[in-house]
Amino acid sequence: MKRFAALVLAWCVAGCVAVESNPTAEAPARLRVPPGFAPVPEPAHNRVTAGKAALGERLFFDLMLSRDQTISCGSCHVPDLAFSDGRPVSKGVEGRSGLRNAPSLVNVAYRKLFFLDGGALTLENQVFGPLEDKNEMDIDLAEALDRLNAHPSYREAFERVFDAPPTLRTLTQALAAYQRTIRSGGSRYDRHRAGDKAALTPAEKRGLAFFEGKGGCATCHGGFLLASHAFENNGLAFAGGDSGRARITQNPEDFGKFRVPSLRNAALTAPYMHDGRLPTLESVVEHYDRGGDGVRGQHPAVRPLNMAATEKADLVAFLESLTDESVRTGLDAL
Repeated sequence: MKRFAALVLAWCVAGCVAVESNPTAEAPARLRVPPGFAPVPEPAHNRVTAGKAALGERLFFDLMLSRDQTISCGSCHVPDLAFSDGRPVSKGVEGRSGLRNAPSLVNVAYRKLFFLDGGALTLENQVFGPLEDKNEMDIDLAEALDRLNAHPSYREAFERVFDAPPTLRTLTQALAAYQRTIRSGGSRYDRHRAGDKAALTPAEKRGLAFFEGKGGCATCHGGFLLASHAFENNGLAFAGGDSGRARITQNPEDFGKFRVPSLRNAALTAPYMHDGRLPTLESVVEHYDRGGDGVRGQHPAVRPLNMAATEKADLVAFLESLTDESVRTGLDAL
């Protein structure tokens, strides 16, 4: 316990220094963004470099960071599934089931709070959650650092990138830097927004019109992310003991609220909702068409829509047009 406390104290002290940690390190990279996107937010003490991104990517997919060395961050955030995992809830060491559906990490750098309940303030301290959670990677932080420091290739890589060995600061900064490179903005919807009149089919254009108009979907899913930074109750009946944002704030008014997700690449990230209860985009549309489950505190925009079958099909078609076949990550994003 004393060793763990010392590790955390060292990380906190280092993490609060708002300057680049290694004055001799390579210059920060220019993070490219899709047209119409805001610049990628980066903390002053952890600017992305090519070296950090490459090291973070290696760590992200390394089984070494789980207790029994059977899963990695990439086990629950699969690139081909827009960095989600295709399961209702994530699976950790020994096949243990987590509490929630693994969210996509695409464009995660733009979030202001992390996890579906906003329980982490930065991408750097978000790293601790999956590493330590008994139903995820379930590794003692000191053990994780011991493994990395005992690995000659990793120790050399950390020294090269940070001019320091593997520590909580350097580990979390590398993983966070890589995640800031995971970006997507090349869908047919984006080409339509840029003026390509042939980018969307007639059905997809009708779905977009419904999305922005009668459906009221853009109330919560607007802007270049097709998301907001808010936490909302979308009318799901309570199940599984997960109170959402209220777990963090202890405010009864936050009961059943979860972070509004981006709809980018939605066709790749089934199943849906915080607990993966809805298997398809069609079932999601049905949920909102009936006005949710009528639960206490649900958002007023969640109301019966009385959609025609053609409107439902058009809306699903539009959501499928948000798929980006060229999600950029790591060095490819610099």
